[in-house]
Amino acid sequence: MGGFFGAVSNEDVIADVYYGTDYHSHLGTRRGGIAAFDAQAGLQREIHNIENSPFRTKFANIEREMKGKSAIGIISDYDPQPIMLRSNLGTYAMVMIGKIQNTQELIDEYLDTTHGYFDAMSGSKINATEITAALINQKSTFEEGIKFAQDKIKGTTSILILKDDGTIIAARDKVGRLPVIVGQRDDGYSVSFEDYAQQKLGYEVIKELGPGEIIEMTVDGITQLAAPGEEMKICSFLWSYYGYPTSSYEGVNVEMMRYRNGEIMAKFDAETGTASDIDYVGGVPDSGTPHAIGYANACHIPFARPFIKYTPTWSRSFMPTVQNERNKVAKMKQIPVHGLIEDKKLLFVDDSIVRGTQMRETVEFLFDNGAKEVHMRSACPPIMYGCKYLNFSRSNSEMELIARRQIFELEGEEGEKYIDEYLDPKSERGKKLREAIRKELNLTSVEFQSLDGVIEAIGLEPCKLCTYCWNGKE
Repeated sequence: MGGFFGAVSNEDVIADVYYGTDYHSHLGTRRGGIAAFDAQAGLQREIHNIENSPFRTKFANIEREMKGKSAIGIISDYDPQPIMLRSNLGTYAMVMIGKIQNTQELIDEYLDTTHGYFDAMSGSKINATEITAALINQKSTFEEGIKFAQDKIKGTTSILILKDDGTIIAARDKVGRLPVIVGQRDDGYSVSFEDYAQQKLGYEVIKELGPGEIIEMTVDGITQLAAPGEEMKICSFLWSYYGYPTSSYEGVNVEMMRYRNGEIMAKFDAETGTASDIDYVGGVPDSGTPHAIGYANACHIPFARPFIKYTPTWSRSFMPTVQNERNKVAKMKQIPVHGLIEDKKLLFVDDSIVRGTQMRETVEFLFDNGAKEVHMRSACPPIMYGCKYLNFSRSNSEMELIARRQIFELEGEEGEKYIDEYLDPKSERGKKLREAIRKELNLTSVEFQSLDGVIEAIGLEPCKLCTYCWNGKE
């Protein structure tokens, strides 16, 4: 996914950008970087690998190494950022969050028409931020260039640019799949993915950029370079999983949405008479916990934590990128509370069920520790499609997704015609899918939140939400 933070002030902002960027560590695992502008030192940049050590540790000395009254920072899920370049638009630093689907098409077109070049990374890959910058630089202004890039790119592109005069340009992606939020303090302005990162540093949130909106920030004020578009498709999965509990997007708080989501699932179970004889409701830590609290509050079954994840050395953000290692670490992290498991009928809520590999091991772990029954609830519908717009899924094939795999086993390729029916828990196909997943994961019962339930819990108009990973609709 990735997240960014920027600030411009009449005081040095390196500490603000250091802490503000660090508050986005839950959104990326590969690289972290900061670029700053100082009148004497000019543009400066530092990038570190954060796969095995957190951003805060790698940048602990940044206040001694860098200075500036304007700066931008990035937690990147893949490519090293910020990039720094000199072009027809001047010298600037840039970060980008999102995903480019048509990378090769853009590279080929650029090389054919300009006879230029890109820096190649390992495996001959091209940095997505550099591709975006190459498109921007084909126009005579940043405003025109950003619009051109976002029109050419299939996917999602939100951008921060730090110019060599200290000005920051911020652009939200074309249909607003990711948030970009602006804050103000007596000495300047900030821009961020997560609103609480600004609030903790004393900035008051003054606006969220609209889809495709572009602004320019200086210490003296904010200028709108491009007005927002009318179409919005903000990612629904932000509330279900990726968003931090204290975050709010489009005025909807993540933690409160998750409580509502759990309540809706509990009401559905009550109406269908499912899993009524339960000893404890628990959340698969950590992001399943608030959904579970909402479920427990609604059905008046005690909430408990039958197992705890050991996170001091392996937090969620620093899980290995290799799947086998991820599974091993996930298993090592689970520490049981035997008195809450042995001979108990347990219902857990998880944020999602994607491949099912870690879920299967969690269920085995619970039964091995004496659980009598293990019921599972997913806080979102069955994931049917790998995301085309954000880097939140590591799946290389849709057959890696447990729901699609089970649909294929039920009726082959023909099943792709009936995805909407498989999403519906009340349809015959929906019931067959859930039974197949239940058997696959050795659960006592399994259910998924409905698409309507997720939309109700978020509370925004359905047309403003991206639900592609569930129903394939763009």
